[in-house]
Amino acid sequence: MKLRTLTAIALTAGLLAAGSAYAQQAAAPAAPPDLNAIPDKMPFNLPFGTPITMDRAQGVIQAAIAEANKRGWPEDFAVVDPGGNLVSFVRMDGAQLASIAIAEHKARTAARYRRPTVAFENAVQKFGFNYILTLDDVIASRGGIPLVEDGTIIGAVRCSGGTGSQDEALCTVAANTINKTP
Repeated sequence: MKLRTLTAIALTAGLLAAGSAYAQQAAAPAAPPDLNAIPDKMPFNLPFGTPITMDRAQGVIQAAIAEANKRGWPEDFAVVDPGGNLVSFVRMDGAQLASIAIAEHKARTAARYRRPTVAFENAVQKFGFNYILTLDDVIASRGGIPLVEDGTIIGAVRCSGGTGSQDEALCTVAANTINKTP
């Protein structure tokens, strides 16, 4: 009986080790960007434009709410101006309370840094650039998206309350009411 138990334990340990090695090979991360490379152009260099109006901000949020209702995801939504100042906010019934501040923070980060917050998430998660977390007012979690009109940033939208991928899906729908790609 002892021999069977020991054999089963050894076999299980071997399978776990082999599976772990395979998983590491299959999920090999992309090569990190070279931080010493000097780009020809400044990345994320969109100018700040005229701030989004309250009416348009509420329209952006209504698009997010419509999508959230279709999917059954109660969330919090914030729209800020280019300086990261709150223009409009909605918390759906049943959305988690902690996401109120998170929604504002992620929208502020997307507006001020002129990039989607997924860029910070990728820098930390995929490439291990933990120094990103030392930058003022950065939140390294997806779902904050700048609102770009006529090549200028007029604000940003943030959805919060679900997983990062849920938040990003809702914010993409919301941002697309303004961000048009030719």
